[in-house]
Amino acid sequence: MTGPVLVVGEPEGPGLSGATLETVTVARKLAGAGGSVVGFVAGEGAGARAAAFADAGVGRVVVAGEPRLDAAPPASLARPVAAAAEALGATAVLVGGTTFGRDLVGSLAIAFRAAAANGVTEVDATPDGVRVRRPVFGGRATEERRLVGRAVLSVRPHAFPAASGPSVPLAAEDAPKVDVPAWSVAPVRGEVAAGARGSGPGLADAAIVVSGGRGVRAPEHFRLVEELAASLDAAVGASRAVTDAGWRPASLQVGQTGRTVSPQLYIAVGISGAIQHLVGMVSSRVIVAINTDASAPIFRVADYGIAGDLFEIVPALTIEIRRVRGR
Repeated sequence: MTGPVLVVGEPEGPGLSGATLETVTVARKLAGAGGSVVGFVAGEGAGARAAAFADAGVGRVVVAGEPRLDAAPPASLARPVAAAAEALGATAVLVGGTTFGRDLVGSLAIAFRAAAANGVTEVDATPDGVRVRRPVFGGRATEERRLVGRAVLSVRPHAFPAASGPSVPLAAEDAPKVDVPAWSVAPVRGEVAAGARGSGPGLADAAIVVSGGRGVRAPEHFRLVEELAASLDAAVGASRAVTDAGWRPASLQVGQTGRTVSPQLYIAVGISGAIQHLVGMVSSRVIVAINTDASAPIFRVADYGIAGDLFEIVPALTIEIRRVRGR
C-alpha cells in the first residue's frame, strides 16, 4: 500500500480492547515491510490508550482528546477519524469488528469516501487497493471482494492473533480540528437491567461463549449454564426460546435476531440448533453441543457433541474444569 494504515482504538477500561490489538496485526500485514501503522484514540482517557498502542508496537498515535467523545456513539468518531486519515494520507482505516466497529464503519466510509467491508477474516494488499475475504450467510459461504482505492475495514474478532509489541517510544500528535457540530452529541443515561450482564466478558468479543436453550427446562436451571461459563471465564448467551420465555434478557440472545458471535469456543447447552440460532454462532472456531437428542440439528455443525442428560453432564463438566484450573 502507498500510505499508512490507520487503526481506530476501541476503549476498554483505561486501555484498548483485544479486538483493537488483533486489528493492529492485520494493519501491519497490509502496511508491509516499508509501510507504517498509526493508531487513533479519542476522549478524555486518550493519553492512556495511546500508551497502550505503544506497548503493542505502534508508536505513532493521533489523539483526539475531546471529552465529549467519551459519551458519543461510535458513529460520531467518523469525521475526526476521516480527518486524521486525510491528514496522514492513509489508504486504509481498520477497526475491530465488535459492536463499536460495526457501528463506525458505515459512517466512516462515507466521511472518508472509501469502500467498506465488515467482518473480514483475510486481508491482502493489491496494487490498487485490498482484497478481503469474509464469511456470509451465517458462515455457510465465504465472500471474496476486491476494494479499489481507499478502504475501511472491520476485522472479525478472534480471526487474527493480537499484537504484543515489542513496546516502542510513543509519538503522540493532536488530531486535526473538525467542526464542533460534527461532534455534537446528546449524552443519555441508561441502566443495565438485572441479569442483562454478568461479571464475565461481553458477548461481542468473548473468546468463549456458553449458551443455554429450551433444554434447561426452567429459568432456575439456567444457573447451570452460568456456572459452567464462570468456570471458563466465558460470556453467557441464550437461544431465542429462552429470551422469548423471559428466562433471560434479550441482550443475551445469540442468533439472527440477536447477537452474532465468533468466539474461539462456543458451547451450546440444551439448544436444538434452529437455523435462526445457527446463523449467529456457526462461524465459531470450535463448537461443542450438549443435548439429549442425538439427532438435533446442532450436532451437524458441532465439532464435538455430547448426547446425554445436561443435568448430569454440565455440573460434572463444571466441577472438572474448576478442579483442573485450581478453583
